[in-house]
Parts: sequence; C-alpha cells; structure tokens
Amino acid sequence: MKKWSFYLVVIGIISFIVLQVGNRTIEADSDQDLLTLVSVLQDEHILVKEWSLYSREIVENHEPDQVIANLKDQLAGWSWNESTATSTSSNNIHQEIKVITSHSHTYVMYEVKGQGWNEKTEAFVTKEWQEHLLTIFDGQASTFSCIKGEFGDKMDEALPVFMNGLLDAFDAEEIEALEEDNFLSTSAYSPLFSGTISEDHDMNLQLGLRKPDGMGGNTTLVVGTPIITIEY
Repeated sequence: MKKWSFYLVVIGIISFIVLQVGNRTIEADSDQDLLTLVSVLQDEHILVKEWSLYSREIVENHEPDQVIANLKDQLAGWSWNESTATSTSSNNIHQEIKVITSHSHTYVMYEVKGQGWNEKTEAFVTKEWQEHLLTIFDGQASTFSCIKGEFGDKMDEALPVFMNGLLDAFDAEEIEALEEDNFLSTSAYSPLFSGTISEDHDMNLQLGLRKPDGMGGNTTLVVGTPIITIEY
C-alpha cells in the first residue's frame, strides 16, 4: 500500500506541475534536449526503451472548433475523433494531438512517443517533429522531453551511488531527493539544459531509479527535462 501511495503522490505532483507551467516557454532547443538525454544514457550504457516529447500551448483568441478545423486542414492523413487526432509512422512512432478547453482557455497538446532509439528515430525528431511543431503551434509551446531506460542487475552499486554517477554524467547539482527501499527520485539542475521549471525554481532535470523486487530483472531509469512525464 505504501508503494502505491507514493506512486500516486509522485504522479499527482507531476500532473500539478505540468498544469502550472503549461503556458511557459522553454527557450532551449527541445529536440536537442532529447538528443542530449539519449547521448548521456548511451554513454552510460543504459538501453533506451521508451521516449516521449510532450508540447503544450495556450491558444489565444480562437474558439476550439476553429482551432480543430485549422489543424485538420494542415494535417492531412491524421485520424480525427472529435478533438483528438492520431498518427502512427512507419517506424512505430505514435503522435497525438488534443484540443482541450478548461477554465476559459483553449489548450493544444501534442505528444510523441516511441520505442527504442535508432537513426530513423533521430531523423524523425530532428526534422519531421520540428516541422509539426511549426504547423501545430504559434511558437510559444512548452516542451518536455522524457526517456525510460533499463540496465541489467549486474550493477552492484546501491541506487544512491548510481544516481550520483548519473548526476555527474549530466554535470548536474542535486536539489532534492526522495528514497524508498527500491526507489530513488532526484530533482536537479544541469547546465546542459537551458530551460528551468520556472523563474523561481531553478530545476530542469528529474531522474527516477527503480530496482526490481527480489533477484534478477533490470533496474529502470526514467529521466526528463525539465520534469518527468512518463509514469514510473
């Protein structure tokens, strides 16, 4: 019960932060943020299992129906179901756009998810994804980059020791951390990423490590900038 309570609290905090900073522009090149995450993890011999890019923008002075109609005109070939559009590429990269109205504001959300990492994935992120950003948004979207990775149980270090190694790899300074028996979550600041969570909160990197219960299995790492958006 304690484990699931902690899990729900973490997800709740993440959801709250995402809503609070949804209209903030991150100045860093968002594709470079993801590529930096991938590069550091690969250097640490961590296998990239999943990755995601989540972008969000408040649309000013436009009705939701008008926003949807404009997107339908510009995104031929996407599958629409009311206010949600989806598209899956040949390399199994899934894209989803949602237009949501809340508290008198209209939000456009664009999420891209993929499995693993290869040259085709990198080409998509650096070219096609960037083109879609220019089509979907007016240039004021906030973007969150996140990766889930795995490494084998041959790693004998305790989670705090391995976390310190990751912080060194990101040239990051720890701001705060939460630890349970088989789980460690750390918030930090890294000069590799120019964005921060807010002007008052100098944080732009989150990392979570979870060891499997019992013997065997792989340790899971989730890392995101400026925050984690993949459940872990």
